Amino acid sequence: MATLAGSGGGPSLMFVGHTDVVGAAPEGYRAERRGARMYGRGSNDMKAGLAAAMVAIERLAAGPRLRGDVIFAGVIDEEWLSIGAEDLVARTKPDAAILPESSGHDVITGHGGFAWYSVESRGVEAAGVEQERGVDGIALLGPVLSGIAALDRELAAKPAGPYGRGSIHASTISGGDQLPVYPALCSLGVERCLIGGESVAHADAEIEGLLAATRAADPRFAGEWRRIVGREPVELDPAHPMVAALTQAASAALGRPATVRGDLGWMDSGILVEAGVPCSSFGPVGGGEHTADEWVDLPSVDLTVDVLEATARIFCA
Repeated sequence: MATLAGSGGGPSLMFVGHTDVVGAAPEGYRAERRGARMYGRGSNDMKAGLAAAMVAIERLAAGPRLRGDVIFAGVIDEEWLSIGAEDLVARTKPDAAILPESSGHDVITGHGGFAWYSVESRGVEAAGVEQERGVDGIALLGPVLSGIAALDRELAAKPAGPYGRGSIHASTISGGDQLPVYPALCSLGVERCLIGGESVAHADAEIEGLLAATRAADPRFAGEWRRIVGREPVELDPAHPMVAALTQAASAALGRPATVRGDLGWMDSGILVEAGVPCSSFGPVGGGEHTADEWVDLPSVDLTVDVLEATARIFCA
């Protein structure tokens, strides 16, 4: 964290983003410039946004002093459990925050949530020829998998929200360790993506319902679930002074009215909003997050700097 102290009496604004990235092959971490683009793991998600925030604060420090503080925070672990953002809101609560995650220069005022689950099906290990003793922990999980597919079809049939639909899918599965043996355990990872109007509690009930139906179909099923992490969808009032300042600054820089929208993907802004810190997202143009072709458009990073600087001058004046 770093703070550019104001003269006093103005609202405080934080630029906050995550420093961690998802995994990559060793060569994926090398930055490579091709024309106006920078390629490499983290270039778009979200090193470019962090760099833009740093440069914006440098410019603010060199200009007329604002009344409100401008704070920079880099947090860890957004790609997993967000322990950095959780710790951040326990330490400080600015009046508002901007997350410079890649947004294609749109102002993001709401986004979806998610819940991750671990489901385990327990069988009885035995040799394959001991049919009377062995219980197949993998096969008994079958109705859960079928239920996930059926639930996703139901979700797809519902009217979509303004930024997408709710969904559920199986993410990982593992079980057994050799062919001539009944597997004693099968583990399943599940992700439930949430939109406005849905909740983690609702997703918990769906998972419990899938397991209850599986038990009813076959009493041999011995399964249980646990939630690894759950994040609620969030929505920020577009009329909030910070959003108004950000939209004004973005519109001036773009030369057109800025697009204000929601986004399906969850971000650390959700933790800030739940902690009472209004947080919107605005960042550069890029693509290929979490892939070998991740990239960011470098001129768009320059524009992001301009917008962040101008927003602070409006909001913290």
